[in-house]
Order: sequence, then structure tokens, then C-alpha cells
Amino acid sequence: MARSERDLLSTEIVNRGIESSGPNAGSLTFSVRVRRRLPDFLQSVNLKYVKLGYHYLINHAIYLATIPVLLLVFSAEVGSLSREELWEKLWEDTRHDLASVLGFFGVFVFTLSVYFMSRPRSVYLVDFACYRPPDDLKVTREQFIEVAGKWSKSDEASLDFQRRITKSSGIGDETYIPKVVMSAEENCMTMKHGRLEASMVMFGALDELFEKTKVRPKDVGILVVNCSIFNPTPSLSAMIINHYKMRGNIISYNLGGMGCSAGVIGVDLARDMLQANPNNYAVVVSTEMVGYNWYAGRDRSMMIPNCLFRMGCSAILMSNRRRDYHRAKYRLQLIVRTHTGADDRSFRSVYQEEDEQGFRGLKVSKNIMEIGGDALKTNITTLGPLVLPFSEQLFFFATLVWRHLFSGSAYKSLSSSLASTKPYIPDYKLAFEHFCVHAASKTVLDELQKNLELSEKNMEASRMTLHRFGNTSSSSIWYELAYLEAKERVKRGDRVWQIAFGSGFKCNSVVWQAMRRVKKPARNPWLDCVDRYPVAL
Repeated sequence: MARSERDLLSTEIVNRGIESSGPNAGSLTFSVRVRRRLPDFLQSVNLKYVKLGYHYLINHAIYLATIPVLLLVFSAEVGSLSREELWEKLWEDTRHDLASVLGFFGVFVFTLSVYFMSRPRSVYLVDFACYRPPDDLKVTREQFIEVAGKWSKSDEASLDFQRRITKSSGIGDETYIPKVVMSAEENCMTMKHGRLEASMVMFGALDELFEKTKVRPKDVGILVVNCSIFNPTPSLSAMIINHYKMRGNIISYNLGGMGCSAGVIGVDLARDMLQANPNNYAVVVSTEMVGYNWYAGRDRSMMIPNCLFRMGCSAILMSNRRRDYHRAKYRLQLIVRTHTGADDRSFRSVYQEEDEQGFRGLKVSKNIMEIGGDALKTNITTLGPLVLPFSEQLFFFATLVWRHLFSGSAYKSLSSSLASTKPYIPDYKLAFEHFCVHAASKTVLDELQKNLELSEKNMEASRMTLHRFGNTSSSSIWYELAYLEAKERVKRGDRVWQIAFGSGFKCNSVVWQAMRRVKKPARNPWLDCVDRYPVAL
């Protein structure tokens, strides 16, 4: 096996306990697990991705170069005159050439007006809500294995596989699954049950959002709903409009099949709609239907979503109204989206299909870590130059250029020494105070923390969300922000980086800046348990 291929593999010795039957009955057994790890993308950053981010800086380079020179010339000219001489010169010029002065001020006012009228309006996050299901839907890991046992129909190999996945997933004993899954009904993947689950989670999140913000549903001008798997007719957005009797000219969108990163896509779409429709409110709802997506077959690659995904939903209220400046929690800074679907492996990495027995489910590729790492690499190298301090950008860019210039065969000895040394890793902790990484699984979070050199504190919100609520798909990044607010860690001026990845394959980032110190909310899914966290995983 080639060295580059070996570097992408990791091994783990797993204690499987005492064998209950067979020739090794009564003996302690172990197994060696080999799996792909997230590639060390900091060792293989392509310069073309960096150029995407530096394109923004290059566009503004002329201003950075000319403004200091103009200020220097102006200061030198004015500094040579006393205050009396300056006022006398201004008065003489104004008296003899009044038309020119009035013309100058007219052009100045016109230019200023055009600038402020054409610049994009600020988009604010007024508030958000995360749905917490009732306690009768709560399951421990052992209870989940019992439920899986009902679906496995005495298939011990499948049950043992799901037990191992659940144990190593980072999920705790207080996550939620629908009742129809608990009861192991054969026909739980129906439109009826899907609509019931959708009504429960979406209306629960929206009721809380409207109560917290004191905004009437009829005041909302833009509605974006994203749910990857369950897409009925009429749509989920139509269900919300019908339930809350929203106005007839509302601009509504329903995003389907876009995976766990669709929440950021929804925010991006809402931002664009707000820029085109001033003085408006936009609501973005992100969710996934666990029951409708339940897999009842025996294909192991399609059992993994059963072990990871749990019930959840988020609803956020965005605004471009200037009057919301003082009550909004965050201002939207920027969004960076990456789509690697042109590559066939990426396109099929998370794929919905039927197995040999005709059971529908999501098939997860064995190369998902490598594919996700490539998408993540592209995304963060585009984002970095837009958010990192200039010193970090300079060191990072200089290291890349140096390694690129001396990587040819003419510099073999130098190239080998460069390859053996680790490149400069940008410190993203200097760009952001808080990190909300999509809580996909413990393995994904471990590898991402290692590659970005983040601390346990940086990853705390993601790990605790995975432990308490499981993988809630596109809404997980909002449960993580709710955790930070419940801990009262968000202060005025803090920057929050939300990053999510999902089928397609896509990796999307959104950056918010806190507009005030966020106190512990009166309603929050973490309120009754936040004092118990963080816990050791």
C-alpha cells in the first residue's frame, strides 16, 4: 500500500468483551478496526483555493495603497500653514470661486447619497429558537439498542454493529426519537407519520420564536424551510403558511435534498431575499424527519444514519430593518459556500437509494471522511483570508508560496526537507471567539479539532450538543449556539463561526458578530441541564 494511502488510515483496538459462544467461549476477545481519517488538508492546500479568498483583498488593494499616500500629502500641505493662514486661504478661495465650491459640495453629497443607497443593508439575527421534544420521546443508548433489536428481527450481527456505532458515536442517554420508531411499526415511513413529526418539531420551534421576538406571523415577508429527506406536497413551507395563516404575498421557499449543511444555505437565501426586499422579516426553519428516514433493512452502510440522527428543529428570525438594530443579537458578517458535487465520489458519498430487499435509506460511503476533508479544505482556505488577521494571512500565504516555488525536481533536497516540516497552520482562534461545528459524530469532531488545532473549549459546544441531542442534521449548529448562550459566553463584538457539511458534497460557513452581551435566555433547550455540562466523553 502506498504511503499516502496508509496516512489516510487509522487503527483502533476494540475490546469486544467475553465471547458467549463458539470455540472461544469464555475468552476475552479483541478486534482491530481500520478506518479512514480526515485528511491533513493543511499539508495539501492548493494555491488556487487560496486565490479565491485573496481575490477580495486584491480588489481593495488600490484603496489600501492610495489612501495612506493621499492622507500623507494632505497632512503635509495643511501642516505647513498656521490656523489663521488656513482659514484666510479657504475664505479667499470660497469668495472668488463660489460656484466651484457649491459644485464640489453638490457632487460630494450626491456621491455620498449614492454610496449609502447602493451599499448592502445590514442583515441582523433578531433571535432564534430550538425545539426540545417532550420527555416521553427520550431514549438512552440501551433503549435505542432495544428499539434497533425490534427492527433487526433477531439479526445479531446487525444489532452488534449498531451497538458499536452507538457506543463510539459520542451520543448520550437523553436524545429523542419519534414514537412510531419506538413502536417498530412496519409502516412508520409514511407521509402521515412524516407530516405528524414535521408538525410537532416545526410548530414547536416557531411558537417559541414568535413568543420570544413578539413578531406576528403575518409580519413575516420571507419564509425558507429546509428538510433534506421529507418533501411532501403541499410543501413544508405551505404547511407553516397554512398553520399560522401568513399573508398572501409572502415569499416562500422549500429546500430539499441538500443535507446537513442546508441550514447555512437557507440563511444565504434569506439574506439575498432581504437585500432585494427592504424593511422585511425572514424566517429560516431547519429540520429533518427521523421517522420518515428510518432504515429497516440490513445493509450496514445504511444503518449508520439510524444510529446518529435524532429529532430536532431550529427557527431563526432575520431582519434588515434599521429599527431592529438595538434588539438584534447578531449581525451577519459573511457566508462561504463550497460544493464538490462535480466529482462523482463526492456526489455519491451520501446517497439515498433502496437496498437489495427494497428498503429505502441513506447509504454512507466508506470514503466520507476523505471527501468531507477535501470540501472542508476548500471552504476554510477560501474563508481564511477574509477573516484572519493580516499577520496570520501573511505567514500562511508566504509558507504556501515558498513550498510551491521549491517543490520542483531542481530542488529535490530542499523539497524533501520542506515536505518533512509541517507548514504554518493559521490560528483560526484569532479570527473567532466561538465555534459551532456541525455535530455529525465524535470521529468527525475529533479529526477536525486535530487538523485545525482547536482547544477542548472551542469544541465544547459541538461535543455537548452531540451528547445531549445527537445529530439533529441542519439544526445542530443552532443547538450549539444555544449552548453558548445558556452558558452566557457570548459578549458584544464576539465572532461566531458556524460550519456545516452534508450530502452533495457541500461544506458551508457563516460568520456572525454579536451586537451585545447575550444573557441567559428565558427559553432555551439547555436550561434544565446546562449546569451538568460539560461532561467527559
